[in-house]
Order: sequence, then C-alpha cells, then structure tokens
Amino acid sequence: MTKQEMLQLKMTATRVRMGIIEATHGGKSGHPGGSLSAADVLTYLYFKEMQIDPQNPQDPDRDRFVLSKGHAAPGLYSVLAERGFFPVADLPTLRRSGSYLQGHPDMNTVPGVDMSTGSLGQGVSAAAGMALAAKMKNPDVNVYTLLGDGEIEEGECWEAFMFANHYKLDNPCIMIDVNGLQIDGPTAKVMNSEPLDQKMDAFGFNTIICNGNSLADLEQAFILFDRSHGSGKPTCFLLHTTKGLGVSFMENAVDWHGKAPNDAEYDKAMAELRASYEVMEKEAERING
Repeated sequence: MTKQEMLQLKMTATRVRMGIIEATHGGKSGHPGGSLSAADVLTYLYFKEMQIDPQNPQDPDRDRFVLSKGHAAPGLYSVLAERGFFPVADLPTLRRSGSYLQGHPDMNTVPGVDMSTGSLGQGVSAAAGMALAAKMKNPDVNVYTLLGDGEIEEGECWEAFMFANHYKLDNPCIMIDVNGLQIDGPTAKVMNSEPLDQKMDAFGFNTIICNGNSLADLEQAFILFDRSHGSGKPTCFLLHTTKGLGVSFMENAVDWHGKAPNDAEYDKAMAELRASYEVMEKEAERING
C-alpha cells in the first residue's frame, strides 16, 4: 500500500472503533475490549483482502468470514456498516429488543454475516467445513475466521485444526487474536496455551506471527497467505494485539471484556478517538497537498 492508502485505512479503522463505542453505549451492554483489539484486522479484511460486494451479500463466489469469537460482534457490525452492508446509524440499536443487531452474529438477520456464532469453538469448526466445501465447488473462495486466545481453550478448536490439516485445506486463514486477556483474567493464568506457534506448527499449519494492530504487518501476513495457495497447508495468523486499543482506559483492562461504557465513559472514549481521527485528517490533507 502507498502511504496515502495506509493512512486512509487507519482512518477507517478509527471509525470502526468509534462504531464499537457507539454500539456498546447504545445497547448498554456488549464486549468492547476484544472488538477494539480486532478492529484493525477486521478493517483490513473488509476493505483490502476479501472479495465481497455489499450490494450482493449472498454472492456464491464471495469470500467468507466467520467471527468465531462471536461476542466481538460490535466490531464485526461496525466494519460491516462502514463497508456499506447496512446503515452506521443502526449501530446503537445493538442488543435492543427488536433490533437485528443482536449480541452475537446472526446470519439470518444481519446482511454480510456468513455464519451465526457465539458458542466458542463452533465458529472455527464451521469455517473449516466451509473451506472444504469451497475447495470442492470454487477453489478461488477463501474462508477467514477470527478466534480469541481464550476461545482456543475449547477442545473443539483443535478438532477443527486437525480437520483443516487432514484435508490439506490451503484456503482457510485462521486468525487468533492474542490479546492476552479473557473474561476471568490473563490467559496465561486462566489456562496457558503457549507456545502457540509451536502447537500450530505441530498441527501442520503455515504459522505467521505478526502485530495484529499494525496494518503494515497485516498486509505482509496476507501476502504470505495468498502465496500459500496450492501448498496444501492451512494458514494461522497469531495476531498479537492490545485489548481495548484506541481508548486509553480500556487498554489491557480485563474489566472491559464485557462491559458497556456509561455516558461519561462514552464521552471520554469518543473524545479520544475523535482527537486521533483529527490528527489523521490533517496528515491526509498534508499528503494530498
């Protein structure tokens, strides 16, 4: 990407973060921490990597995305809205009675959602099956799925990893958001899953470690994924991220795993994000001359 393209993508990721705060504040519940940590990879996927069309969300030849850590729905909804699948103005209806934006993604009600998820471990299993089906019907279709580092404590995840390796699937990109925190505390203390790179290597994966909050690192990781087609090996990204990134008082704070901001916290969070956005706007004006 050019410097200008990178900056535009960073600005989009910041708007996605604003949408996460709008959604969780409006719904008075939700999971902002893990949504904010995943905002950059979601932005890269939907604005650079995936072959999708908001005007034709059921295109049979589209790439698929499965949010296996379904509680990060505010992040997925925000990026879908930014991409044009539905109005950004609907985000504050999150989890409200009668809203189509429920607490976990529902493929039957939300345009752009490819799989209903919530119960941890099931999303990646569905994604593995979708990848096998795609290999049979249209080998140009990729399947992307995002897991949490707490989620992989579920044994079902490892069954899906074995499945992907056994069937030599090189079209799924399995991404793990390694932010180090889960609902009960640090993952290293709750149930240590390290060394993840060695474990994924042992399961036959093409394992790529990168900074999941760096768009430049993500660009290089996806280039490597695209080059792996034909290898017969599934790819895993270990995305080292900061939970709550973009909002100072939410960063690396386990309390913000599943808590909505109140009015004062909303104002502070949005002020920080708007200030960051304004700096990027000025930089864009300078680059554009």
